[in-house]
Amino acid sequence: MDKIWIFIVLMSLVFLLFSSPESVLNTMISASGSAVNLSVKLLAVYAVWLGLIEIVKETRLSHKLSNLLSPLIDLLFGKVDNKAKDYIAMNMSFNMLGVGNAATPTGIKAFNALEDGSDKATAAMIMLLVINTTSIQLLPTTIIGMRVTAGSASATDIIIPSLIATIVSTVVGVLLVKLVYYRKRKNKTNASKKRDFYKSQQPL
Repeated sequence: MDKIWIFIVLMSLVFLLFSSPESVLNTMISASGSAVNLSVKLLAVYAVWLGLIEIVKETRLSHKLSNLLSPLIDLLFGKVDNKAKDYIAMNMSFNMLGVGNAATPTGIKAFNALEDGSDKATAAMIMLLVINTTSIQLLPTTIIGMRVTAGSASATDIIIPSLIATIVSTVVGVLLVKLVYYRKRKNKTNASKKRDFYKSQQPL
């Protein structure tokens, strides 16, 4: 990924040198300032949300959410430990409320809790990624806030279309993950049966 970003930056600089060489330095300085400004704003946002997440954990609200969503989590992710279940419950709840800034740190913590020690993503990790990407939006607060900031006359009109679109995308994503892993298990089972069959045909 680092190589891709370096390639994009270098190509951008090359095109800028040919199209407007006098603005290269000013553009780089302006972009650097914007990057620092964005980083500071994101740092403040994540500090607030991480603080709220700690409050949720200390008040045991995460455990209550986990118990409430436990049947759904078991259905989607299989059997996971209680720590992972708590983070998944918080992540899903924040996503449903459209608070992506809060969902990101809980998603990272959930990913870490779902690791099995190998270098490969588990089925539960892939399912979490898909659900985070599609993310049912019961109340898209972030989008509504952006629309209000942009001067929208009816910022909440996005609620119903957003709900329908995200329900469809989430259902399709979950079904695809389940289908892929079902086929993967089926192929492994068939391969194992074939190996056992060939071994049984060998002379003693």
